Amino acid sequence: MAKLIYKPIGIICGIIAGKLATRLYAVIWSRIDSEEPPKASHEQASLGKVMGAAALEAVVFQTTRVAVDRAGARGFANLTGVWPGERAPEPAE
Repeated sequence: MAKLIYKPIGIICGIIAGKLATRLYAVIWSRIDSEEPPKASHEQASLGKVMGAAALEAVVFQTTRVAVDRAGARGFANLTGVWPGERAPEPAE
């Protein structure tokens, strides 16, 4: 039942995480380079710069998403006394 109640909170956390990650990535990239981050289709961008930008973006977005999801789950647990997900990871085979 807690997972069902937490679902809308998780969606809101996801939206917040996306907006926060977009801004954080822009700030970090602006400290690395004065130009916009290159896309794979930019002819003049080097492969290293394109790959570096993609790797940085992935790290920023995933880390931000996890941090916001975790904060949302902790907040939910503090308010309700019920953890909205699994208690422990599944054992590896």
